[in-house]
Amino acid sequence: MHRYLFLYVLFLAACSSHEASKAPAATEAAPATADSNAVSLTPEQIKNAGIETGTPSTAAVNGTLRLQGTIDVPPQSTVSVSFPLGGYLKKTDLLPGTHVRKGQVLGVLEDMQFIQLQQDYLLAKEKFSFAETEYKRQQELNASKASSDKVFQLAKAEMESQRIAMQALGRKLELIGIDPTHLHAGNISKSVNIYCPINGFVAKVNVNIGKYTSPTDVLFELVDPSDIHLSLTVFEKDVNQLSIGQKVIAYTNEHPDKKYEAEILLISKNLDAEHMATIHCHFKQFDASLLPGMFMNAEVVVNNVTALTVNEAAIVRWENKFYVFEDKGNNLFKMVPVTPGNVYEGQEQFSAPGITETTRLVTKNAYALLMKMKNSAEEE
Repeated sequence: MHRYLFLYVLFLAACSSHEASKAPAATEAAPATADSNAVSLTPEQIKNAGIETGTPSTAAVNGTLRLQGTIDVPPQSTVSVSFPLGGYLKKTDLLPGTHVRKGQVLGVLEDMQFIQLQQDYLLAKEKFSFAETEYKRQQELNASKASSDKVFQLAKAEMESQRIAMQALGRKLELIGIDPTHLHAGNISKSVNIYCPINGFVAKVNVNIGKYTSPTDVLFELVDPSDIHLSLTVFEKDVNQLSIGQKVIAYTNEHPDKKYEAEILLISKNLDAEHMATIHCHFKQFDASLLPGMFMNAEVVVNNVTALTVNEAAIVRWENKFYVFEDKGNNLFKMVPVTPGNVYEGQEQFSAPGITETTRLVTKNAYALLMKMKNSAEEE
């Protein structure tokens, strides 16, 4: 009995020793913070992440202004294709992105009214031919006084009336792509073709085989790519550094090594809610791989501008906004939004309220702090 009691005492002592050994580790953990834009690390975590701090400096940088934007198409280069009469779509081979040429058949429509319109034109043509013959006969009779002037005038009015009806129906046929001069009773068709008005590519296909379309429906949307623009956004403070005709180098995220040359065509004078202006650039050479809405990066070489500068690695990007981490002391770092500027030889200009040359910032491995902060927020 005493033996078992002795073993039980040893077991309790061991458990107490084990819990006590865990206590120092808990004291070394980073203190919690309620600020979602702040993160605290232990000295060991700072060392392992290679985080370094320093202060920004004021310098004049003759470098590159980095911008973002999208491929844009001006209204005059976008064409919505409709049809003047309703009908059922019998055939189309188009898909979004398909290249088309002017005069190409985009689709085929069928409807009874197409037959009726051709019939009406041919009947009007026959009536005009008869009225014209009768007019000539009455003209001869009137010349010999064998017919009254009233009968002659009625024949002339009937001929002109039939001429108007025939020509009006002929113009309607032209609207739906049928040449009235080649129409006769033997080639009346129940279908009509929809022809492409431009050279370009298909942006949208809004119909399918068998669907009935009305005159107000947009069947296809086409884009003329020869006049696509690069639309970029620029911060208010950087607008004065840009000018019309300035050279722009653009590239995509997928292929950053492939550069596209453009030049600034227009600088907007209006600012949006975020104090951003829009500039429009024209590509010097068209590339079929550039599609409307595609995200683009751009760089513009600008003149010397004096501002706060910091190591390029100190500025991080999160959800399309830019930040630096301010060293608040006691291993606590706070994420501060900034407005980035020119970049030259690893140094990037920026501006932010409350940050001066004496503010200590994280200058190396700032992304490690960003990942630590966001991972901690997800775990909570």
